[in-house]
Amino acid sequence: MDAMEVLTNLEKMKAYFQPIFSADEHVVVAYEISGKLNNDEELISLNAFAYDDDVPDEYRVDVEHRILHLALSQLEEEAKDFDIYLPCNANLLILDYGESYFDIIRKYISEEELTRIVLMISEHNFKGEFNKLNNILRYFRTYGIKIAINQVGSESHLDYIKMLSPNILKVNIEQLSYESWGVQSDLFTSLGTLAHKIGANMLFEGIDSVHQLQFAWKNGGRFYQGKHLAAAQTTLIPRDQLKTSFKERCRQFITTEKRMLEENYNGLKVLQNTLEKSVQRMKLGSQNTEKLLVLAEELEEYSFRLYMCDEEGFQTSPNIMRIDKKWNIQEEAINKNWSWRPYFLKTIIEMRNDQSGVLSDLYSDIDTGEMTRTFSISVSDNEYLFIDISYDYLYKHNIFR
Repeated sequence: MDAMEVLTNLEKMKAYFQPIFSADEHVVVAYEISGKLNNDEELISLNAFAYDDDVPDEYRVDVEHRILHLALSQLEEEAKDFDIYLPCNANLLILDYGESYFDIIRKYISEEELTRIVLMISEHNFKGEFNKLNNILRYFRTYGIKIAINQVGSESHLDYIKMLSPNILKVNIEQLSYESWGVQSDLFTSLGTLAHKIGANMLFEGIDSVHQLQFAWKNGGRFYQGKHLAAAQTTLIPRDQLKTSFKERCRQFITTEKRMLEENYNGLKVLQNTLEKSVQRMKLGSQNTEKLLVLAEELEEYSFRLYMCDEEGFQTSPNIMRIDKKWNIQEEAINKNWSWRPYFLKTIIEMRNDQSGVLSDLYSDIDTGEMTRTFSISVSDNEYLFIDISYDYLYKHNIFR
């Protein structure tokens, strides 16, 4: 359906409401509004219309405003206890500094109830000046209106998101399959870290399966939306419609996660105890490369590289590294400094004060590209041994999380 067909059939437009559920209460806490045209029994979403640059601004603004009028007039009486998520093309919003958009909201929502309004914008689609947009949103915020960044993902500009200080990061996982969890984990870890730093909640949309719901729960989602839970409709649903089943699913997620965390914890403790005992027996020093080589051979099942550093991060021994199933001594690594690595100095302080070994989080090795963890342990007053664990071992023992 092209733009002219949309504009000549606006009397067929209807407002739709998709429920948003919360992780803490397992009930409907909000609705996202959208507009659809019923054309010969075919429902046509108008979400993309507002972003069609081939359509003049005034027509797109008109359609966006019509959706607001239709939806808010209905929700004015029916949704007193829910937040309301409103779609908004930021490029259209700044045309009149948000005045007409804000006027429509205030027509239906009293000033003391404006805290229920959540304005959804897509920062990566915005083509204007961010300072101008930020000023408009800051004005909206003075009335308690919340801001959600829509379609957060690989195309997002994290600096702009930080500038806008949204309350909610909205992430679409409709295309996420169970098999692609691992591939996507770094992106969602980064988004979760960003949300935590700026004090925003994560809303996962496009949840079409129980696996996607579990992924959203596992990745810190506080709010959930998608066909698996409830599709967009022209009417509202009971607040606690899914409370019992949703709660039971979460219990299943919790049971699964606790079991995996327990296995992971036990596997790491076994690994740490094994490595500590082997190191303590060896009585190492950086000047004794032969002992390092003997230790490497003893730990062949676990490690692909060993080396020693002082507390400032200068390497005091060669690398003992396994290449093509043989241990090699790499003298050229001596005197390299690794203090620039994240958490290096923090780990040194931790070892020095706790008098125990430390296992790092999973990361990608710079030289090999292999996913690894590093076990670090103090062997003298100013020398520390670092043992890089092979991914094969981590995977085999299910401690690669």
